Amino acid sequence: MEDYQAQIKAQLDYILAIMSRRVGAEELERIKDAFEFAQEAHRGQFRKSGAPYIVHPLAVARIVAEELQLGANSVIAAFLHDVVEDTSYTMEDVKNRCGADVAYLVRVVTKQKKRQYETSKQVDNFKQMLDSLHYDIRAILIKLADRLHNMRTLNSMLPEKQMKIAGETDYFYAPLANRLGLYGIRRELENLGLRYRCPLEYSELEKALAEDKQENKERLDNFTGEIVSLLRQKGIEARTEVRYRMPYSIWRKMQASGRDFKHIDYRHVIRLIYPSPSEVEEKTLCLRIYSILTDHFKEKPNSIVNFIDSPKENGYQSFHVRLLSDQGIWEEIHISSERMVRNSKLGCVVERVEGSWSNWIVKFRSLLKEASTQGSEGFMDSVVSSLYNEDITVFTPKGMAVSLPQHATVLDFAFEIHSKIGKHAQYAKINGKLCSIKSELHHGDCVEVGVNPDVTPQPDWLNYVQTYKAKRFLMPYLRQLKSIPKNRCTHCHPLPGNEVIGFRDENDKVTIHKRDCEVAIRLASQRGDSIVSVDFPEDADVLYPVAIEVHAVDRYHLLIDLVDCITNGMRLSISSLKTSTVDGIAVCSVEFAVHSFVELQKVITSLNEIKGVDEVFSVKSTQADD
Repeated sequence: MEDYQAQIKAQLDYILAIMSRRVGAEELERIKDAFEFAQEAHRGQFRKSGAPYIVHPLAVARIVAEELQLGANSVIAAFLHDVVEDTSYTMEDVKNRCGADVAYLVRVVTKQKKRQYETSKQVDNFKQMLDSLHYDIRAILIKLADRLHNMRTLNSMLPEKQMKIAGETDYFYAPLANRLGLYGIRRELENLGLRYRCPLEYSELEKALAEDKQENKERLDNFTGEIVSLLRQKGIEARTEVRYRMPYSIWRKMQASGRDFKHIDYRHVIRLIYPSPSEVEEKTLCLRIYSILTDHFKEKPNSIVNFIDSPKENGYQSFHVRLLSDQGIWEEIHISSERMVRNSKLGCVVERVEGSWSNWIVKFRSLLKEASTQGSEGFMDSVVSSLYNEDITVFTPKGMAVSLPQHATVLDFAFEIHSKIGKHAQYAKINGKLCSIKSELHHGDCVEVGVNPDVTPQPDWLNYVQTYKAKRFLMPYLRQLKSIPKNRCTHCHPLPGNEVIGFRDENDKVTIHKRDCEVAIRLASQRGDSIVSVDFPEDADVLYPVAIEVHAVDRYHLLIDLVDCITNGMRLSISSLKTSTVDGIAVCSVEFAVHSFVELQKVITSLNEIKGVDEVFSVKSTQADD
C-alpha cells in the first residue's frame, strides 16, 4: 500500500503540474478538493488487479489533462466520474461540492439504473452520451478517457468481460474517437480491442511488424535522410517520422483483401513535418516541398490526396503523395505542418478551420435528433454506419463540397443534396462520365445527378446506400410499396389476366400457376386436393418483368421503330435490349415490365404491325422474380 500511495501522490502532482500551466491557483485548489472527494468516496474499494480504486480516476484525469488538454471542470469530473455509480454519494452531493457544471458532466458519464431499458443497458448508455453532444462535447471526451484507461488495464479481467468491453470499444468508442479527430486514441483503442479479442493473431502481427521494421530500417533511414537533405539545400528545415501501421490496421487490410502480411501494401507511411508559418503560407510551403520532392523522385500517377484544401469532416489536414525511392519501392508520404500534426493529435479539442469541424458537429447533432425520432430499433447501427466511417469529400458541378462515408454511392450523394433528387435519381455523371446511380464514389469526384419524375426508388436501392439520411427515406418508402407476390410459379411466371390456378403447400402458402403450366399439370395429378381457386388482379402499382424476341427483315430505322413502339407507344421502360443481324435477318431480344398479360399482348400486336417484322413471341426473362 505504501508503494500505491507513493504512485498516487506522484500522479496527482503530475496532473497539478500540467494544469498549473493553464489555470490559476483557485482552480488548482478545486482540483485538489475533487481528488480528496474522490479518494474518500472510493476508500476501501479495489480494482480487479488489487490496486486501490482511486488509481483509475487518477489515470482518467491524467488523460483528460495531458492527452486531451481540457479545463479544470473536466479534470474534476474525471476524478468523480464513478462516484455516483459506485459509491453512496449522490449527484446532489457532487453539485453541492463541485458545482452544477461538474455535476452535469458526471451525470452524462454515469450509467443510469432503470427497471427496464429502452433497448439494452449498453445501447441506452450510448444514446445518453450521444444526446449530450446537443449541449457539450466534454462529457464524451471524459468517457473516451475512461474507456482508454479501462482498455489499458483490461488484462486483469476475465476473458468474457474482456470480450464485452473490447466489443463495445471496436463498435462504438474507437470509431467515435476517429470521427472526433483523436487519431492517437482511436489507434490505441483499436489495437487494444484486437489484442484482447484475438490475442494469437495480434501476437503474430506484432512479431511480423517488428521483423519488417528491422528489415527496412536502413533503407528507410537512407530515404528519409535524403528527403531532409534535399529540403535543407533549399532552405527548408523539416523532420520525418516513419509511422508503421498498427496491428489492427494491418489486420483490417488483410481481412478486406484476403492477402497475407507480406503482400499488404504500404505497411508504413512517412510523415514529413515542416514548421508552421501563417496558415495562409502553409499551403504555399507544402506545395514547394511537393515540387522539390517530385523534381528528384518519380511520383506515382493519381496518388495525390489533398486534405489541406478539403479537410476531413473531423478537421484532419495533410497532403498525401506516393514517391518512388531509389530502391524501386513506392513510399507513401504525408506532408503536414506542425500545426496539422498537433491538430491531428488533439482532434476536436483544438479550434477548427471554418467549414470543417463546426459544420460536422452541427450535422452530427441534426442527424442524432432525426435518428432519435425514428425509435430505438436500429438506432446505433444507423448512427455508427452513417457518422463514424472514414469520410470522403465529393463535389457538385458548382463546387459545393459534400462529405460522405467511404463506399458511399451516387444515391447517397443524391439524398444528401435533397430527398426529391434521391427519390427520382435516374443516372449520374461522375467526372463527366455517364454512370449508374449505384456507382461507388471516391474522394474528389465531381458528381452530377440526372432526375426523372417517372423514376421512383426500387427495393434493391437499399443495398447501395450507406448514409442514414438515404436509409431513413428509403426504408419507410419501400415498406409502403406493393410488391410482386413471391408465390408466383418460377417456371411459368403467370401475369394478371392469364388463366391461373393455385396450389396450397404444407405451410399453407399458395403458389399461382398458369393453367397450362407443366408444373401445375404434374401437381394436379399428384396433389389434387391442394388445388385452390385464386384471384390475380392487375394492380397499377405493380410491374412484372417479361421478355420477347422479335424476328424481322433488317432495314434502316428498324430498331428505332421497335423501341419507339414499346417506350413511346406503350409508355413502358426497356431494361435490356440485344440485337444481331445475320444475312439480312434481324433478331432482337427485349426485356421490359408490364402490368398484365393483356398489356403484353398489346405490345406484341403493335410490334407485329411494324414493317418488316415477321414474328414476335415471349421468352423467359432473366429478370423474372424468384
